[in-house]
Amino acid sequence: MTLLGRRVEYGISRSRRRTISITVGAEGLAVRAPNAARMRDIEAFLAEKARWILTRLDKWRDAPRAARLAGVDGETLCVAGEQLRLEVRRGARAVPREPGALVLAVRDPLDGAAVRRALVRSLKRIALEAFEPRAAEYAARIGLGPPRVALSSARSRWGSCAANGRIRLAWRLVHVPRHLADYVIAHEVAHLVELNHSRRFWSVVESMYPDVRNARRELRLAGATIPLIKGLP
Repeated sequence: MTLLGRRVEYGISRSRRRTISITVGAEGLAVRAPNAARMRDIEAFLAEKARWILTRLDKWRDAPRAARLAGVDGETLCVAGEQLRLEVRRGARAVPREPGALVLAVRDPLDGAAVRRALVRSLKRIALEAFEPRAAEYAARIGLGPPRVALSSARSRWGSCAANGRIRLAWRLVHVPRHLADYVIAHEVAHLVELNHSRRFWSVVESMYPDVRNARRELRLAGATIPLIKGLP
């Protein structure tokens, strides 16, 4: 449809919801609408929000895009807010970490699939080593012991907390700045005492991580820059 003289494409999903809602992200404008909503009502709603929609679309258009990693020597990637150079070496043993570099040892450095598998294993190891102590620290702030932490391969859901107290964090958070990963960790730790998103829950989050609003906004932008590794969904 046309909004303020500008052609805008959008995707629409319908469900048993009662109201129309919209989101704007890296993939563009998305509309969620009730099953019975008429298209003219949906487009009237979009027209009312036109200025906001166009502003958000422009912000996403100008935002940095995700790099695509093939897993070759010399590529760069961001790990915990630091730009690292990927070094691929022939070998079968783990290589000690080196400043400014992420070093992978593989039997055949020309085997791209093997290099990418080694890269993911290394990133997951770094992620877990970073996330576990941070989860323990945030839990201690609200009087709890260290929670059990596991990794997930989710791309859009950064974390979850089960009723049994197990926290799962997306390993791809290793690519975002540490303070943003900390926000997600604090969020999930708060679920250990409030397994909901009530006002009490957000009060617990803010007691550990006061800058919630800015972190949520930054995380949406940072999430769009997380590298895409060839061969991974």
